[in-house]
Parts: sequence; C-alpha cells; structure tokens
Amino acid sequence: METLPSLIEDFLDYLLDVRGYSEKTVETYEIALRQMAEVSAFYEEDATWVLDITPFRFKIVKNSKKTIVKKLSAVRSFSKYLREQRHVSLTILSDESVKVPKSLPKPIEAHYIDEVLASATPQEQLLVVMLYGLGLRISELSSLTLEQIGNGWVEIHGKGNKVRQLPLLPSLQTMIERHLAAAHPKKYLFEKGNAPLNAAQLRYKLTKLFKTHGIKATPHQLRHSFATHLLNEGARIADVSELLGHETMATTQVYTKLGSVKKMQEYMKAHPLAGKK
Repeated sequence: METLPSLIEDFLDYLLDVRGYSEKTVETYEIALRQMAEVSAFYEEDATWVLDITPFRFKIVKNSKKTIVKKLSAVRSFSKYLREQRHVSLTILSDESVKVPKSLPKPIEAHYIDEVLASATPQEQLLVVMLYGLGLRISELSSLTLEQIGNGWVEIHGKGNKVRQLPLLPSLQTMIERHLAAAHPKKYLFEKGNAPLNAAQLRYKLTKLFKTHGIKATPHQLRHSFATHLLNEGARIADVSELLGHETMATTQVYTKLGSVKKMQEYMKAHPLAGKK
C-alpha cells in the first residue's frame, strides 16, 4: 500500500483531472487532508486499513463548527475515493459527525434591490430579476434554455432532476423579450458564443453590480430574499417551498424565523395593550 501522503496526492489529482474541481476547491481539500495526515495514524489490521483521525480531531477542536465540518467532509471524500476508486478496505476511527447550528440567511431589503435595478443595464436587470423574481439557484439560471421559457411559465430543472413550473411576471416577460431582441441568444438565456455563461461568470456580474452600490450580495441571497419577502407578505409556506424546489417544507421553514422582527412590529402596532405602560 502507498503512503498516506501519496494517496492524498492521487486523490487531489483525481479531483482536478477527473471530477473537474476548481484549483481553489482542491486547495481547500489539500489543506485539510495534509493537516490530517500530519497527525493521524494509517495502518493495516486484519486485512483492513485503518485511518485513525483521533489526533486530528483534537488538533482542530478549537476551530469553528463549520470549519470542523468542512475538514471532516474532506476526509470523508478522501475515504470514499479510497474505497470506490482504489478499492481499499478502509475503516475510519473518530469519524463522528459534528452538528452545525443552522444560520439564518440574510435577505436583501427590497428598496436596495430597487435601487440597484434603477441604474442597471437591461442584461443586469434581467439577471437580478430572474434570481429575485423567481428564486432560482445560480446553477439553474446558468443552464436555463430558451425552450424552457414560454406561455407565461418557466420550466426549471433543479436538484435531483426535479422539475418545477414558475409563473412569469409580465414585467419579467418584457425584460426577457427585450434581452432576446438585443443579445440574440441561440440556445441559452445567458450565453457567450454557443455556450452558456457559467455560474461563476453570472455570480461575478451580480456581485460587481451590487458592489457599485456599496452592497455585498450573492445570488443565493437573492433567492433568500425571494422566499423571505413572499412569506412576510403572507404567502403560504407550502407554495414558497414548491417555488423554491425544496424537497420538504422543513427546509423552507428556516425562512419563517426571519419574519420575527416584522411580527413583533405588527404586534406592537396592532394589539390594544401594546401601547399601554
């Protein structure tokens, strides 16, 4: 059997060359795995290889929970590679999961989005409104074809090949028609040449646009904003869950916590006892 460092090197090459991971992502894996290899034990016992990461767990115990989860995820991906690609019989010791508390997403207030739209180019406006108006994931927007748009609806192919139908607002339909007339895309809504603009390219355009207004924003924040603003205005959680393409409503329920401040404001304004001292 090869040494642990050489197996890690092979795994990193596999991520780059076979899986097509970006260099930045592979670098993140490399840092975690080299840190793990420095202190962990790797040995054979009863025809099974054992990777004891107990010392590694002690080493990273003071890291944030999210950082620990990411580093352990890198180790698990590495172990999966050894089992499935290298056919190594492997046992990992001290591989207990770490629970990470769910952090609430931070929606962008509607008036900030209006401010950005007011000074954006037509293509930038369409980019923002497709994400904020439909709650799309950036990957879904990148792969969106012209054939998926029509008759007042957009057909989205989301995670797990799950298909959902989203209604097109009249204003968004107008934006799309204006974009088609100006850009003449052949297959994809956003494309360059014959290829779609990828998620990274669209993300760069969006973050740059908001940055000119002093706002730090991501595509996922616009998706969060879509859900939060709908729920705050009285939309049913079941409908929002379906629009987002969530597998279960439990995933969507995190957004309901975001309305607590608004609920308190409405309570203080409406309840007869709220104004009494």
